Amino acid sequence: MHEWQQLFKITVALLAIVNPFGGIPVFIGATQGWRPRERARTARTVALTVFCVLTLAAFTGDRLLDFFNVSIGSFMVGGGILILLLAISMLQAKESPIRQTPEEAVEVIDRQAVGVVPLGVPLLAGPGAISSVIIAAHQFRQGDFLGHIMLLLPILAVTLVVWAVFLLGSRIARRLGRTGLNIVTRLMGLVLAAMAVETIARGLMELFPKLA
Repeated sequence: MHEWQQLFKITVALLAIVNPFGGIPVFIGATQGWRPRERARTARTVALTVFCVLTLAAFTGDRLLDFFNVSIGSFMVGGGILILLLAISMLQAKESPIRQTPEEAVEVIDRQAVGVVPLGVPLLAGPGAISSVIIAAHQFRQGDFLGHIMLLLPILAVTLVVWAVFLLGSRIARRLGRTGLNIVTRLMGLVLAAMAVETIARGLMELFPKLA
């Protein structure tokens, strides 16, 4: 039961970080004037990109940390700070440079594969989401192979939400409006801020066991 609760918590945190609702305006702007079939194809590409990037992070994150000789405690503190900065931007209903820089936003016009770059990466599966998955992979079931497999469940759930939200992006935008989307973003930012502080606290306890 504890494992399923942990998986649910990971799913909520990852969904808040990816924040597909906040990406709706960018998706609509990038696909403006496109036929519904083309938008649907792009939404599927975005979802597939998010799934592949986060799955790769889940299975190779520990090795990457070992390669650079970075402890999980240090990574949790650094990743927590990164997620906290993202949460602050969400609370202000602003697009964080962590997710997408102005230069990357311009590339939406210049590139045909907008579903991969920049919509998939870095808008949704950006540094914050990747950091969160690496931390979760290390903590869940002590990072064993079965734990990595089970970690695919929250990644898959978030991917399906991304696909559904972008597929219905125009309808959602009309129903909620910009104010509604901002409210959803702020609520996710509040949840994310609390989880970021918890991640930082756990990282500090890893670095300084006497704090526990």
